[in-house]
Amino acid sequence: MGEVIQFVRRRPAARDRTAAVTFFFDLACPYTYLAAERLDRRFCGARWRPAAGRHLIGSPLFGADGGADPRAMHAVERRARELHMPLVWPERFPAPVPHAMRAATHAAARGRGQAFVIAIGRLAFCGGFDVEDSRILAEAAAAAGLDVKETLAAAADERRDAEVLAAGRALWVEGGTTLPAVRHEGGLFCGEHGITAAIFALPAVVTAGPGR
Repeated sequence: MGEVIQFVRRRPAARDRTAAVTFFFDLACPYTYLAAERLDRRFCGARWRPAAGRHLIGSPLFGADGGADPRAMHAVERRARELHMPLVWPERFPAPVPHAMRAATHAAARGRGQAFVIAIGRLAFCGGFDVEDSRILAEAAAAAGLDVKETLAAAADERRDAEVLAAGRALWVEGGTTLPAVRHEGGLFCGEHGITAAIFALPAVVTAGPGR
């Protein structure tokens, strides 16, 4: 058999600007899934940071009764069609996903945040799977190149919630209102349409390593 091609190694060298772009996300939010797929191609090497907090709107799809708002869901479905992306609603939607968010902090610390978020998003919003299920988390961890046992241990560690909340508070202090969001030295872009603006407004980030 021939040599396995390592595409990352063949990317052109560029000034390392990984610290210049940070992607804040809530894995319960379908807009995170829609944005992450495009950011994955545009900002290779950006920092991926799970965030949540009462000041931020992570998944604006809840109705007055706590259930899903049909109009908001239709808006997401329409946006997915515009982007030519598949969309399947998970059975537990809408609901927080604290275990997945804790696992995301672990993935980010291991330099695999980007890969983990992409994997979780596809399992949740392409497959309709419950990402709070340890079996699904294990599958996402494996797909992202993470140690499965370490990832599941992180998912069960409630102390990691403080890190997620701190990221949300910090984003709010900087003027952020909605997740997902992109922070760059040139500005803060909030919401899925804000991500679109960031993609067009900011230079692409290319590095020799995986996203954080």
